[in-house]
Amino acid sequence: MDNLNYGVIGNGRTAALVSQFGSIEWACLPEYNAPSQFAKLLDKEKGGEFAIIAEDYQIKQRYWDNTNILVTNFSKGENVFELWDFMPIYKNESGDYYYPADVIRYVKYISGKPQFKCKYNPQLNYAKNKTSTFVAPHYIKSFSINGAYESIYLYSDLNYDQICHGDLITLDRDAFFLISYNEKIIKPTVIKANLELQRTEVYWLNWVDKGFKFKSYNQQIIRSSLVLRLLTFNKTGAIIAAITTSLPETIGEERNWDYRFCWIRDAAMMVSVLIKMGYRDEAHRFLNFILDIVPGKDDRIQIMYGIRGEKKLTESTLDHLAGYENSKPVRIGNAAYHQKQHDIYGVLVDVIYQDLKNFHVALDDAENLWTITRGILRTVEINWKNTDQSIWEFRNEEKHFTFSKVLCWVAADRGKKIAKLLQKPDYVEQWTLLADCIKEDIYSNAWDEEQQAFTQAYENEYMDASNLLMEYYGFIEPTDPKFISTVRRTYDKLAHKGMMYRYKNQDDFGLPSSSFTICTFWMIRSLYKIGDQQKAREMFDNLIANTNHLGLLSEDMDFETKRLLGNFPQGYSHLAMIETAIMFSGGYKEDDNVLQNLIS
Repeated sequence: MDNLNYGVIGNGRTAALVSQFGSIEWACLPEYNAPSQFAKLLDKEKGGEFAIIAEDYQIKQRYWDNTNILVTNFSKGENVFELWDFMPIYKNESGDYYYPADVIRYVKYISGKPQFKCKYNPQLNYAKNKTSTFVAPHYIKSFSINGAYESIYLYSDLNYDQICHGDLITLDRDAFFLISYNEKIIKPTVIKANLELQRTEVYWLNWVDKGFKFKSYNQQIIRSSLVLRLLTFNKTGAIIAAITTSLPETIGEERNWDYRFCWIRDAAMMVSVLIKMGYRDEAHRFLNFILDIVPGKDDRIQIMYGIRGEKKLTESTLDHLAGYENSKPVRIGNAAYHQKQHDIYGVLVDVIYQDLKNFHVALDDAENLWTITRGILRTVEINWKNTDQSIWEFRNEEKHFTFSKVLCWVAADRGKKIAKLLQKPDYVEQWTLLADCIKEDIYSNAWDEEQQAFTQAYENEYMDASNLLMEYYGFIEPTDPKFISTVRRTYDKLAHKGMMYRYKNQDDFGLPSSSFTICTFWMIRSLYKIGDQQKAREMFDNLIANTNHLGLLSEDMDFETKRLLGNFPQGYSHLAMIETAIMFSGGYKEDDNVLQNLIS
């Protein structure tokens, strides 16, 4: 059985997946949403890869501590070498950040006479058309024969013919490979590659050092934080959901989506976590992204955007690709961009409130954020009574989903708090009344007296894991009997083998059959908050024991085998990992956002 035993490398411009055996099997240059050059992940025969093949060698993989530099160790007796995979990122002499569309594979000679072969087989444009690869004097170039023109360059100090032909290479010194979207002006060398490695290491060490440290689960928090940083697009501040497309929620089914876009909800929740961790730059960049994509007072906020603020994300399928484990279709683009999801208003106003409350914001930015807040609240006043397609993006169904209503309340509640901060008493009064009205409606229509629980929607009796976030957002106290009974009812209905369904009713594709990982984290938090702390700790330890070999999580998990499923690595899952680990480390004070129980 295959599992998502991949490491992720990146630099805030794009990212790539490297298998546990040292093969690059997913990479899109020059940016996250570009067509792939390596996509064996989605088609083992056609997709293309860059593999290092060392027969009969033992292979172990790890991250260099507190970095996104991936180290794969190959050993066979005294014959040992290591592959250090990374994408460069650091400050250059002018003080600007340098993050090229490059992948560097630094080969460290350790001992003996290690030997390996290369399988260098790029397939450009999602392998739609034929790719030609040839050896030039200073590089290996691959380019598309027909269709949209694309090309990449491979530089190395090893013999190009041996690389291309898959000949046996004997290593007696350090060496390097550099894959670049652009032809290099200055000739790459092993010395330069080593310098790029050291500079990139320093960047990541400095970045990690900015964040708070914790007594418990500190390594899980650091690794998850590093994942969130890799999902942040430097140029705009957009935060994508994952770096992959079409990894299925269930093997052989059609729940396969392109996640290389910025969902406002997911990104705002990630920013909320990064703020609590002390990473201010990412929070401000995301808010600048919001300021850029919502320029007008009457502009409709979409649920998701492209990494440069693109509004049209047309969905299509790549029918020539077999799909991950033959799970079709392979999709690019995402038709959900035109959906109605009222919960986005609450998470967005919440993150604006956190930024205004916790950080110094320039006057012009504060005025822009205040304008956006008023615009969102106008939208909430008009739409909160209407149906939507929910956090789960039902494609052919609209209902009065409880979580959507709760997040409309969050928008009004945080709007009221923003108005207090900015000394706008008329808006405080207006939005207090709105929040009270929404809350009364939820209690009247979402509460099921027979089940003693808040249900998924006003029109049905199903449990939904998203309702566990009622307490998280302050809608209800954890000691409230209605919340306690909702948690217990949700656990009884949706928990299975220590993990959670998001819901169990029929959707557009039938009945869900895998665990939605973030929902398990939500249940862990809820159990902890209502006093079942031992059960919560057991669920948490069980969940983190089922990360991949590097501590990474995807979107979903198989109940029976614990196999990782869905797009990878998933920001939603890792933000919940951080939040839950912080909770077990003592949490933080909501009043002043000062983290407690820190190591330093």
